[in-house]
Amino acid sequence: MPERIGILGGTFDPPHYAHLILAQHAYEELRLDHVLFVPAGQPVHKGERTAIVHRVNMLLLALGDDTPHFVLSRVEIDRPGPHYTVDTIQIIRHQNPDAELFFLMGGDVYRDLPNWERPRQMFQSAKLAVAVTRRPGYGDLDVSLDMHHEAVPELESHALMLSSPLVEFSSTDIVDRLRAGRSVRYMLPDVVLEYIREHKLYEVN
Repeated sequence: MPERIGILGGTFDPPHYAHLILAQHAYEELRLDHVLFVPAGQPVHKGERTAIVHRVNMLLLALGDDTPHFVLSRVEIDRPGPHYTVDTIQIIRHQNPDAELFFLMGGDVYRDLPNWERPRQMFQSAKLAVAVTRRPGYGDLDVSLDMHHEAVPELESHALMLSSPLVEFSSTDIVDRLRAGRSVRYMLPDVVLEYIREHKLYEVN
């Protein structure tokens, strides 16, 4: 049987429990061998971010040692930017030529997929699928797998919907709460919060 690999990309600024929940649910539902966490080295469509060394350190702390099926990938860290998802996928596919790849994302990200760089090129191989989770509070009509039929016709046959919902908070929510002096308990691992305080990230002392 070919290896089954999930790919979860993001800035992870900071990493939090919603990332881990999505990865764990996908790992179980898709019967993955492992999930690659791919921190963005130089995000194309986002502004200045926390230094990559801190984001990597926080992600390693969040993954811990008790989830060997969660693996940090340096595919975007160890090469110059700008970084486009289509190129990242091609590199991962080259590194794992016989594997079935599953790109994990929330429904809000799926809606924006046609606006990515060269989206049709990502699905020229049947070895890449997109696994989508719905955001809670949104109806079934908000995200449909055939919604990009005209823009990216190949996508419809490569997409599937996960049964688990996406947890409704983001890294931006956490940073806003930290800067406002509000609690982020139950939103991210304690070891990540300790790291944030130790290094005074997001202006938190």
